[in-house]
Amino acid sequence: MPPHSFFAFLALTCACYNAHAEVTVRDDAGVKVRLAKPARRIVSLAPHVTENLYAAGAGERLVGAVSYSDFPEAVRKLPNVGGYDRPDLEAIVALKPDLVVGWQSGNPPAVLNKLQSLGIPVFLTEPGRLADIPANIEKLGRLAGAEAVAERAAENVRGRLADLRRQYAGKPVVTVFYQAWHQPLLTVGGSQIISDVIRLCGGENVFAGLASKAPTVSVEAVLAADPEVILASGMGKETPVGLDGWRAWPRLRAVLRENLFQVHPDLLQRPTPRLLDGAERVCRHLETARWRRGR
Repeated sequence: MPPHSFFAFLALTCACYNAHAEVTVRDDAGVKVRLAKPARRIVSLAPHVTENLYAAGAGERLVGAVSYSDFPEAVRKLPNVGGYDRPDLEAIVALKPDLVVGWQSGNPPAVLNKLQSLGIPVFLTEPGRLADIPANIEKLGRLAGAEAVAERAAENVRGRLADLRRQYAGKPVVTVFYQAWHQPLLTVGGSQIISDVIRLCGGENVFAGLASKAPTVSVEAVLAADPEVILASGMGKETPVGLDGWRAWPRLRAVLRENLFQVHPDLLQRPTPRLLDGAERVCRHLETARWRRGR
């Protein structure tokens, strides 16, 4: 056998072996998930999971996803398995998945436990920092046998993140109130990934000291904090409900300086590569707030 043929044969043999090799990956709950071979039938239980699976090169392995999984466009053709907060157990099992990727804090524990009791491997995600996004993509890529694609996507995210850190390092601090919802008035605590976005841009979440990821706060607490910026994302492209309502307090610094900003929810509420697009917008808004200090 000529040398070049031997090496080609060796490469093919290695590729076949890797395609059937056991895969072991630790999830965000600290559990080692073991697969006898890379997953070929994956069900996603959160919109951000669906998006990250595509980024990781595992889109062709997806056989089902929850409601609001709408990016990229191809995912709209997948069978729906209910909402992330109420997944349809029967629909999931009927798809015969060899892997279910869930959301640790978003999916009902009873459903996740039932899937595991049926012998279906469950991998849980819970990105709390921007740096978790590329790491999450790499893990998903390994589970699906798409390491090369996943590594390229992860490095792209890390590069963009590093660029933003360099650009906004040392900027004067801007205090920020993030309005996740208006009734009840919800925000994010310091362990939620949106707080990490605010820190990246040189901002300070005025409720970062709260332990809950999505605490309820009072209007009085916001007024007492007197943030320089109020940032909201709402439910779509329209102005988030309740954002303009802050104009009822004209002496609030964010109102006085016209620092009421919005970012599309898909770019800020999903821990995916697109969160870097949202972060760029947040950083620009905080730069605007810094500029308005001198007016």
